[in-house]
Amino acid sequence: MKKKVLLMGKSGSGKTSMRSIIFSNYIARDTRRLGATIDVESSSVKFLGNLTLNLWDCGGQEAFMEHYFASQRGHIFKSVELLIYVFDVESRDSEKDIHYYQWCLEAILEKSPNAKIFCLLHKMDLVPLDQRDQLFSHWKNELQRLSLPLETVVFPTSIWDETLYAAWSKIVHCLIPNINTLQMHLDKFCEICEADEVVLFERTTILVIANAARVQHPDIHRFEKISSIIKQFNPSGREPSHFKSMEIRSATFSAFIDALTTNTYVMVVLSDSSIQSAATLHNISVARKHFKLLEIDRP
Repeated sequence: MKKKVLLMGKSGSGKTSMRSIIFSNYIARDTRRLGATIDVESSSVKFLGNLTLNLWDCGGQEAFMEHYFASQRGHIFKSVELLIYVFDVESRDSEKDIHYYQWCLEAILEKSPNAKIFCLLHKMDLVPLDQRDQLFSHWKNELQRLSLPLETVVFPTSIWDETLYAAWSKIVHCLIPNINTLQMHLDKFCEICEADEVVLFERTTILVIANAARVQHPDIHRFEKISSIIKQFNPSGREPSHFKSMEIRSATFSAFIDALTTNTYVMVVLSDSSIQSAATLHNISVARKHFKLLEIDRP
């Protein structure tokens, strides 16, 4: 299955940096050496084995943006599954940003009316902490109003913290065809393990696919923080195939991260000290065959 994903926004907004971090295992500080995208860079990214993201990173220089809408409208905007539009929160020309975004929406309505729309308000780390919520709320309301009759989901992001993983996890989540079935089986696995929480990660990107919980946790960004930590084990830009498993213990919990299938990692979190490591690892081992069958049965 191929899913066409458009990544758009003005030049310098951070599109290529975030793409490189998510799909090529760059770390934030190394994105400084990336050059500007010229015209359109198209790449095919394998996700969960049989799902291919056909990612179109569209250069945001003014000449290219005008060209997309004038003579490449059909080529660029046809058969789009997702439009991800990136806004630089520090842009000095927000009116032009909005203008180009609305042009994108008009082209999407004409060529791919069923596409899902996401807006990323990027470089939020540059905004003083006490102003972020208010600024984001203002942008979110304005972008959702301007997007009508289409619906858009807006995320605050930065390459320097877990918000980037949080946004992209939710974006790719909507592309997984059997996600409801997967969620149901993950809930059951969580019960069998008597775990506080079970989290499923895609193996190459370490993005969160699904999670099941029996205990509420106050940190809403804990999964994305874990994604970022695991990525540090493989800063070379290749698939983290050498990462096998990890066990973390403290006075209050135990966490086990292990390969579940060829395309996923699973994390099992326990606070019950009476549950032995061997029992949890056995449950993961038994679950492997079951979750492999779910991948095979995916439409």
